[in-house]
Amino acid sequence: MKKLLYEFIGTFFLVFTIGCTVASGSVLAALAIGSVLMIMVYAGGHLSGAHYNPAVSLAIFLRGKLGMNEMLSYMGTQVIGGLLGAIAAYMITGNSASCLHTPGAGVGAGAALLAEILGTFALCYVVLNVATTKANNGNSFYGLAIGFTVFAMAVGLGPVSGGAFNPAVGIGRNLCNTLMCGGDSIGNIWIYIVGPLVGGALAAFVWNYCNNKADNE
Repeated sequence: MKKLLYEFIGTFFLVFTIGCTVASGSVLAALAIGSVLMIMVYAGGHLSGAHYNPAVSLAIFLRGKLGMNEMLSYMGTQVIGGLLGAIAAYMITGNSASCLHTPGAGVGAGAALLAEILGTFALCYVVLNVATTKANNGNSFYGLAIGFTVFAMAVGLGPVSGGAFNPAVGIGRNLCNTLMCGGDSIGNIWIYIVGPLVGGALAAFVWNYCNNKADNE
């Protein structure tokens, strides 16, 4: 339960920050999002592993460091945290942009899906290598590496897919848009489920292929 509480808090503030910074129109939105993820990773890494993302939990499960039941518990908690984070952002800002996650204008579903796959692959690839590999045990840079990966992917791919790289972000924000604003963006949710989960699974496949799991337990 303590681990799930940390996962809830981390995911809540990640999605809350996304909503508030997007609503503000700040040019520093991507930096704020990467920074809050970095902060929450450092805050919760020692207890829950600081996934805050169902795609990360899937990658760590496929890597062999998380059980099936724990993975499912993490995923459910993350989605709930994402939804409540989105609702809180909307209630504070009153701006529907705070809870709307869609591909960029004129971007097709295929391009958005590919962007989500690649961005999440990069994120999960970094997580697996800096946070679960024996050679990097006890390092102090894992939070920076993870946060700056999201920052880089958000800057590069945000205009294409919206830059979720996290089903809890896409589900939470678009469900909030439907429930609180009467929007119809729920039809985009599949992009933010399929893309990140595929990206996370591919990252785990690459890690398992390139590393000896027995030497990294």
